[in-house]
Amino acid sequence: MNKTVLDLIGNTPLVRAQNLIKNPQVELYFKLEGQNPGGSVKDRPAYNMISKALERGEISKETKLIEATSGNTGIALAMVARLLQLDIELVMPENSTVERVQTMRAYGAKVILTDAEGGIEGARDYAEARMKTGNYFMLNQFGNDDNWQAHYHTTAPEIWRDTNGEITHFVSSMGTTGTIMGTSTFLKEKNDNIQIIGVQPGEDARIPGIRKWPQEYLPRIFNPKKVDRILEVTEQESRNMTKRLAEEEGIFAGMSSGGAAAAAVRLCNELQKGVVVSIVCDRGDRYLSSDLFDQ
Repeated sequence: MNKTVLDLIGNTPLVRAQNLIKNPQVELYFKLEGQNPGGSVKDRPAYNMISKALERGEISKETKLIEATSGNTGIALAMVARLLQLDIELVMPENSTVERVQTMRAYGAKVILTDAEGGIEGARDYAEARMKTGNYFMLNQFGNDDNWQAHYHTTAPEIWRDTNGEITHFVSSMGTTGTIMGTSTFLKEKNDNIQIIGVQPGEDARIPGIRKWPQEYLPRIFNPKKVDRILEVTEQESRNMTKRLAEEEGIFAGMSSGGAAAAAVRLCNELQKGVVVSIVCDRGDRYLSSDLFDQ
């Protein structure tokens, strides 16, 4: 009975789609990562990155952490850092939703907002420059192997267990790419025939949490050989599916989850039979101040 909030990270539910697909030979499951205590899939790598850095002696209670984030990682890091009595400064574009900024501050983090035009790349540049002053330690989710290894050790084994090893396709939106890298590595070890599907935004689509990175900002942890296929989704497609998830499946999520679900449904419509798992990476209440759910 001595559980802490950190002990509640992981073991999230896997639920079967009831209405989005019609072929009874194809099963579509959603992994509800919004059920993590910090509200997103990013609780997993946040805890792993900080705890492993502490174990290796790279950081201590006196270390000041800094990280660039588009939202969910920042919230998770703010929660974990405070529970482990660490100070953290989070850098994000000023057009991030107010819910995200307020949540980070509620956990006690310092939040720096950078120019919206620079996007997450500008936030990353700012954090890199601050780190070079020598007063900060950057976890660097984009290049930290503890990011993808969190999913190798937790997310993927849960999916394998909860589908009784019958999964045929895994679908995930790609941001830092930690989720898809770690899950792919584990699932391919179990069954190399499992297809790994990455989801990216189409041309000019702006979908929070999904990126098509310029080459110079491509996450170092990304290995294209671990992704069998990439599906592109439009912004409208992602918005529509986010609303359908809520209305038809009772799953209240953000737009990146809608994008992944749109790709997953498209994939399911191609299949004669299969077991498809799609990641629902957070909850929709993080987007209520945006126009995502406007009628």
